[in-house]
Amino acid sequence: MEINRLTFDPPLAAIELRLRALLSSELYADAWVDPSPATLIGVFEHLRTLRYILHDYVPRLVSDSPPNPGEVRYQWQTGTLLFTDLAGFTSLLEANTAQGRKGAETLLGVINDYFASMIEIVSKSGGDLLEFTGDALLVQFLGGIDREEDTARAVRAGLRMQRAMAKFANMETARGALSLKMRVGIHCGRYISADIGTPLRMAHVLLGHSVQQAKQAEGSGTVGRVCLTETASLSLGEQFRFESWKPGYLLVADDFTDDRLGEYDITLTGRRMPSSILLDRTVSGLVSEIEEAVKRVEPLASYIPKTILRLLVENADRRKIPPDFPEPTVMFVNLIGLPELVDKATPAEEANLVLGCSRVFALIDAVVSAKGGVLQKVTAHLDGSDILIYFGVPDVHTDDPSRAASAAIAIRDLIASLPPIVIGGENVKVSCQIGLSRGPVFAAEVGEPRGRREFNILGDTVNTAARLMSKAGENEILIGERVFESIGLNFDCEALGAVSLKGKSALTPAFVLHGSKVERGKGSV
Repeated sequence: MEINRLTFDPPLAAIELRLRALLSSELYADAWVDPSPATLIGVFEHLRTLRYILHDYVPRLVSDSPPNPGEVRYQWQTGTLLFTDLAGFTSLLEANTAQGRKGAETLLGVINDYFASMIEIVSKSGGDLLEFTGDALLVQFLGGIDREEDTARAVRAGLRMQRAMAKFANMETARGALSLKMRVGIHCGRYISADIGTPLRMAHVLLGHSVQQAKQAEGSGTVGRVCLTETASLSLGEQFRFESWKPGYLLVADDFTDDRLGEYDITLTGRRMPSSILLDRTVSGLVSEIEEAVKRVEPLASYIPKTILRLLVENADRRKIPPDFPEPTVMFVNLIGLPELVDKATPAEEANLVLGCSRVFALIDAVVSAKGGVLQKVTAHLDGSDILIYFGVPDVHTDDPSRAASAAIAIRDLIASLPPIVIGGENVKVSCQIGLSRGPVFAAEVGEPRGRREFNILGDTVNTAARLMSKAGENEILIGERVFESIGLNFDCEALGAVSLKGKSALTPAFVLHGSKVERGKGSV
């Protein structure tokens, strides 16, 4: 049978593969079947909008100078890190969950009002918001004349942020008046700033003990106050008055007048980027401009999980992802060993250590992606680095808990099989702790609606997964009761009884996840 082939050479054929992940389904189809100048202009304008969105989704260092996708790079930095954590959000979430989409929009308005206020203060104080971690923030102060200036700007930012929290006290809800409060922790030191991963997925991470010390300062503080490590306080001279607190930590006394504290340290015009203007509107000119736009967008897109990138692409025209209250299975992985070793590594060992972190991140992301989950980010933990992973947002599967359990087992086995790393002549074994929880979360694009923001999940389910992770032993997986109820028939689990988790007044039923009964059965045949 003779096959008739139609001659068809769309103008964007040469970059069609690269456009698949960057165009909405409708626009992709139009670009292929009707590549008119009007359609090509639409493609260019979409890519320009997407670039603006992605620019606001990544730290300033990445947006100003992104690496080529898959290019691993790192540098030592000496700066001041500020961690915040929000108290009261879980109660606010619960007060709005029952109202469905209306409650989600109300909650989004409150949380984004909070984030917008904090981000504005951070910007005016000369800080760079590196990441959102649930309802927490990690801010870097870098580039001042000396360490004293960076730390002083961080302290003033922290005081301004605490004062701004007055706006979020006594908010009326369906459950009565609720308040949001915040802890702020600050530490200064030396750490590695690295970009790791593959062309498909990159991540910006901080490595080193100084990062953990900043997190510990927040955890050791108290709501309504700014807590500093003694190391940070020593660099400040007589600029601030301190109050004794826990061993190794001090609280900043806010006895400044409004005029003396002020509203800003430096004036920033915002995180805006040069606008792209179409000068040549011929087909060949438009194709050339689109090719350049793709080159600018691809490095930023590689920092976004592919399922979240699809959400951004499909909603680019509205520049808003609708909020929701899904019930995913949430996983936290604490990677212990690699992140802390940078302080002990010789210059010759640093590169191999960063490459090792990049390899582990890439392998874990591959496991999660293969199971249909999302690896949200790598962030600092009190010990090691946390990796936030979830199944059931935005793509929902009937077996998401089983997918998450299988991924957790694969990640545990992957980490356990890593060979020891030689640092300073000593063999150091990398290990992990993993926690899983299932339940309602608030899933939304949080931050400044037209500024620094990201898609994230927040709520008690996320916190419980993190607490279970912290309770787990070396290379151990702890799961909550709802996860066990969903997977118990197909997975080998051991009941621990009710355990005490940090931040929870009631005991929490917990189980150890050992492995898959299906896989064990296969192995015994």
